[in-house]
Amino acid sequence: MKKLILGVASLFLSGCLEMPDSVMPVKEFELDRYLGKWYEIARLDHSFERGLEQVTAEYSLREDGGVRVKNRGFSKKKNKWSESEGKAFFVGKSSEGYFKVSFFGPFYGSYVVFELDKDNYQYAFISGPNTSYLWLLSRTPTVEEDLLTQFIMKAKKLGYETEKLIYVDHK
Repeated sequence: MKKLILGVASLFLSGCLEMPDSVMPVKEFELDRYLGKWYEIARLDHSFERGLEQVTAEYSLREDGGVRVKNRGFSKKKNKWSESEGKAFFVGKSSEGYFKVSFFGPFYGSYVVFELDKDNYQYAFISGPNTSYLWLLSRTPTVEEDLLTQFIMKAKKLGYETEKLIYVDHK
């Protein structure tokens, strides 16, 4: 758990409400539809998630108008669950998928939704402050091959090292 918190903290200590030049947050974002549980399908590796499987993120409203972020993953090596809870707030307009997220005190990092299933809110492509941070989230623990291919192609075109993606096991 300490490793998870320290890793997330280091991301945010390096500070950054920036985003890669190639990435733009989605417009016409609807927070109410985005709330709830998401499964991590693929990610680039970082120490705060290293070795975790069955990773999920759950988003809910906070009383202060922000979003509660609860991340959870299972470490087979340690045979236990790791959890971290943070908070997120819109950086600009609430109709854009662009948040600042904190898991550690006053330090925030970017969370940019740059692709979204706007019809059903069933998948989302997420970036952090630079091309070292990339996630594919889904409402289900698996996705169709076509969606995975779309994610990889778009991410590669935007400058992400897709050959380094980790595919999350949800079994």
